[in-house]
Amino acid sequence: MAPPNPFASVRWIWKNGELVEFEKATVHVLSHALHYGSGVFEGIRCYKTRQGPAILRLPEHLQRLALSAKVYRMELPFSLAEIGAAISETISANGFDSCYIRPLIFRGLGTMGVNPLRSPVEVVIATYPWGRYLGEDAQNAGVDACVSSWRRPSSSTLPSMAKATGNYLNSQLIKMEAVQNGYAEGIALDAGGYVSEGSGENIFLVAGGTLLTPPLSASLLPGITRDAVITLAREMGYSVLEQVVPRGLLYTCDELFFTGTAAEITPVRSVDRQPVGAGVPGEVTRRLLAEFNGLVSGEIRDRHGWLTPLTPVTAAGSRKAPRRVESAPTLVEAAAAAGPGAPD
Repeated sequence: MAPPNPFASVRWIWKNGELVEFEKATVHVLSHALHYGSGVFEGIRCYKTRQGPAILRLPEHLQRLALSAKVYRMELPFSLAEIGAAISETISANGFDSCYIRPLIFRGLGTMGVNPLRSPVEVVIATYPWGRYLGEDAQNAGVDACVSSWRRPSSSTLPSMAKATGNYLNSQLIKMEAVQNGYAEGIALDAGGYVSEGSGENIFLVAGGTLLTPPLSASLLPGITRDAVITLAREMGYSVLEQVVPRGLLYTCDELFFTGTAAEITPVRSVDRQPVGAGVPGEVTRRLLAEFNGLVSGEIRDRHGWLTPLTPVTAAGSRKAPRRVESAPTLVEAAAAAGPGAPD
């Protein structure tokens, strides 16, 4: 039986300044990004809250997107305010009150060869439904993970602080190895043999009531959900240490969990078939998960201003009509229409 189509409900994708029909949101096969991985992106979630649809930590995601582009010398053809507005427009056009959001900045059709500077920078935004990344019951039961044989590259090889498409070739190797060996996820070590992160998630350990998480120097992406969990944990009275984590602690810690936009907070019940603690989600993990879920559902007050509500004109039940175009404009046309743009 073929798996369900995750994009069946997606009608519109934002591309270089306009909404285009899903089937027409295409790129040329000689686009630079397709051959050399020259792209940066974000993963963002819009949640259905009691107060209406709201995007979790939108400014922080947009700022990280801009910084990733800066690392790879990609000048944005749109401001961050314009990209943020386009995200709301795309959610509205597709009629979603909760969804995953994927902004992608990439180098399109220009010249072949490694030098990317003569290829145009394009921007697309897709929104689509996405449930629990590691399984619908993952938050309740936890998942099984393994230590991967593939390591994260050192920061002198690829800058892990940039959320670049090419970095995820390494993530694919970690993920495929884990899945083919019967695990939900793999845990990568850094070049020095210390714990780094999952294939697409940051990682936290609980030992003696203290939360430990690897530092940014361990070749990991500075996760926005990671930052939220550190903030929430400290508010709840827990000590949180960003420190080097030896592999052995994965087998002796009391609790273990992944964090990320896709994974949210996902408990890990075993590593290399060794139970973590009692082999079920622990108290600290469950408390943090309840706090996080309460916040993104609107049941707990958004005391940090992390939720950006969709404006009434784009909220569910009050959709504005999308701008229909037969094909996306070229980068030159989009830039001429929008005027000079730079990251906010």
